[in-house]
Amino acid sequence: MKTVNSLSGGKSSSYIAIHYPSDYNVFSLVRTNDTSCLYPDAKVRQIVSDLIGCDFVGTTEQDAIIRIMLELSEKINIDWITGEAFEDIINGSWNKGKNGSHYLPNQMVRYCTTHLKMYPIFKYWKQNINEVCEMRIGFRKGEERRQQNMLAKLNKNGNEEIKIVVGKKGQRNKWGMVEWRKPSFPLIDNNIDSKAVNKYWSENKEINFPTGYYNNCVGCFHRSPLFLNKMYQEHPNKIKWFAKQEEINAPNTFRKDVNFKQIMNFAPQQEMDFGDFSDCDSGYCGL
Repeated sequence: MKTVNSLSGGKSSSYIAIHYPSDYNVFSLVRTNDTSCLYPDAKVRQIVSDLIGCDFVGTTEQDAIIRIMLELSEKINIDWITGEAFEDIINGSWNKGKNGSHYLPNQMVRYCTTHLKMYPIFKYWKQNINEVCEMRIGFRKGEERRQQNMLAKLNKNGNEEIKIVVGKKGQRNKWGMVEWRKPSFPLIDNNIDSKAVNKYWSENKEINFPTGYYNNCVGCFHRSPLFLNKMYQEHPNKIKWFAKQEEINAPNTFRKDVNFKQIMNFAPQQEMDFGDFSDCDSGYCGL
């Protein structure tokens, strides 16, 4: 069975990439074509554009992820892939409501994960592997609940299935399920917790993770509003991008309890301490 390390730019998936060699290392980049999120270094934008095969303007993730993945690429071979730009996913014709606005991904329907991470990786798998593979998931010792949530979604063969278009029935798409990966959890299996991961990277400076580093999209709506306000303080242009999508697609919002404009107006929470993981069980966004 072929092995795949799906990389996010986070400490855990980078640790796996270094310590558990695989047949394939894949990084799926979340892009935006909005120049408000323009990556500041033109030379790096060109390097990334060449790697993904299309123009790279910027990302709704932290800009530091680009540097981290380029540094990691000096140590191991990484295939950089990408799907459509985030706003193009939101504005897709399939996603249009009766009032003409588009539904935004939210805590109940996380289609951003599916389209920005899962489908690009699946497309890569289809082109390069096309058989059930072992894909390493970066859940660490102490995160067994997340592991069990993922295992509960597997089929009777212990594999994960993905719903894709398999044909046409008249003018309508015909959907079907395809087995594609068997998740494995090397950090849990080898009793490697967050302290061990952080200790390794503190002693190995060749990849410099910034202080207070958090992976996943800057405006991930699964995080708390106070966390998102903290991200606004650090990445105002990116949080403004999320607020802009809500304005364009009103009355739709990313969250039911609060919108991003309100989050931006919260009192700063400088004293709060955040880890580099959100409580997310997807296994796609941040490993």
